[in-house]
Amino acid sequence: MDFNSNLNLKRVLILGGTGDARELADRMDEMPGVEVMTSLAGRTRHPVVRSPQTRIGGFGGVAGLSQYLREQHIDLLIDATHPFAEQISGNAAEAAAAVGIPRLMLMRPGWERREGDCWIEVESHADAAGVLPTLAQRIFLTIGRQELAAFAHLQDLWFLMRMIDPPSPDAAVPPGRLLLERGPFDLAEERSLLQQYKIGAIVSKNSGGDATYAKIIAARELGIPVVMIQRAPVPEGDRVADVEGALAWLKNRLSPFNN
Repeated sequence: MDFNSNLNLKRVLILGGTGDARELADRMDEMPGVEVMTSLAGRTRHPVVRSPQTRIGGFGGVAGLSQYLREQHIDLLIDATHPFAEQISGNAAEAAAAVGIPRLMLMRPGWERREGDCWIEVESHADAAGVLPTLAQRIFLTIGRQELAAFAHLQDLWFLMRMIDPPSPDAAVPPGRLLLERGPFDLAEERSLLQQYKIGAIVSKNSGGDATYAKIIAARELGIPVVMIQRAPVPEGDRVADVEGALAWLKNRLSPFNN
């Protein structure tokens, strides 16, 4: 759409890649006076693309994102990336400040330990790898394909590694089996998977949400410890926990434009 065709139309860029981002974009399509654009990092080989207004690929750091925001006349930026996409969230905060536009982080809450959970909370993938040799011999590794190298030196352990896309052919990968699947996952299937492969421990990021929480419930029921990788601190600024909160923030930010 030609930017000059409707000066009252406000452009919103969503940095996506999550189910929340897709739901938000779909809900925003119903809002008058808003043009929604979504950007995906491109790490998933077959991403869920919602419309032609979806951009795939990186921006080239803060400078590239700032240039894109200016060139595309973006009025509002919503960071709805994965809770562990620390670099793009940091870049988004700097770029929005440089361009002078409002920015929102849509970040679902992390999981909280419940009665019956056996969690070992660590700060990094390297820390997670460090506790495994004394914890179990058969590990369910559910961190995606980007951080497998942190576990590749553990040659005396066996790993069931679940991810959406396979690692690159030259990637350092620990011994075990790859399982290529996309969530959400069913509790009965997760319980069966842990039992079938005689899993003794799980390594998981504290991603929050419902799509992969079934493995945490299954581990609780079976008494399996979970090495839980915690989130890094996020940039300061406006933040909401769900799509409804993001829509309320958006309506509040759009009201000065519409008066």
